[in-house]
Amino acid sequence: MSDNVINTVAVYGAGSWGTALALQLARAGSKVVLWDIDTELLNNMQRDGVNNRYIPGVKLHENIVIEHDLEKACHAADLNLLVIPSHVYRQFLNKLGPLLTEDSKVAWASKGLEPDSGLLLHQVIDEVIPQVKQKAVISGPTFAVEVAENLPTAVTVAAKDEAFALQVAKTLHSDKFRAYTSHDIIGVELGGALKNVLAIATGLSDGLGFGANSRAALVTRGLAEIMRLGLKLGGEKETFMGLAGLGDLVLTCTDDKSRNRRMGLNLAAGLSAEESKEKIGQAVEGVRTAKEAHLMAKKFEIDCPIIEQVYKILYHDMKPLDVVRDLLARDLRSESV
Repeated sequence: MSDNVINTVAVYGAGSWGTALALQLARAGSKVVLWDIDTELLNNMQRDGVNNRYIPGVKLHENIVIEHDLEKACHAADLNLLVIPSHVYRQFLNKLGPLLTEDSKVAWASKGLEPDSGLLLHQVIDEVIPQVKQKAVISGPTFAVEVAENLPTAVTVAAKDEAFALQVAKTLHSDKFRAYTSHDIIGVELGGALKNVLAIATGLSDGLGFGANSRAALVTRGLAEIMRLGLKLGGEKETFMGLAGLGDLVLTCTDDKSRNRRMGLNLAAGLSAEESKEKIGQAVEGVRTAKEAHLMAKKFEIDCPIIEQVYKILYHDMKPLDVVRDLLARDLRSESV
């Protein structure tokens, strides 16, 4: 392999997205050590050669090694790739941190905000593993099953160190997978987190039968909310108009492979948030993110009416039709505000 490509990647998290990225990295030529806290899942993957729980029907690549031991996975890795739910980030990093040194390389492909603190994931990483200097986030319009099936995909890799972002991008690159680079970690993370909340909103709208006009309006005005919050936090406008912003937002809001969109559809059909999560059977990051985004908007006094109404549905049992009424009753204003 080229000197610019990372030879061995430890992927932490064998859910749908972690498995899909493991497959992509293996296809691109890296050796992949795949770890998960769920030993039953790993045992089944070793036995079957397939992740039947999350990516059924797609054979694991010969370059993927299943590893039950966290320490062995970390010590084997030239790059540590975190693909675990945002609500357990700090807990996991507390276990991984002592195994890492200042020479370690860390990337993450999870999307969300830390519960209660509202911190972006890079802020959690900076707090728990400050010794690690080489850090990058991977985000973009990606459904795990399509990546696993080797369908054409593009993502963004953001890092303060341009050379490291490029190295991670090259490690992911193949004939059907393209990675662009960026230095805007905040923008890439926030776009990936907040789009899940907007996907719940568009699922609600479509589930109520409001049509394509409403969906387009929600996507467009939702992007405006992401940008208002993102610019306040230090993100860059160009990022929110790119793959990790608009691209991911459109994907998640318009296709039923999105768990967050399905959450909205279920809520519109009369299911509670808990009933919907149980029906979906996997983490729905937008539910937790809606609360943190609501608190973030209040803290910075940023007007985010769509995020606010999704929060009220999820946490204050507001009825979807009442939400629509409130949104339409808002005072008229300039679109550019």
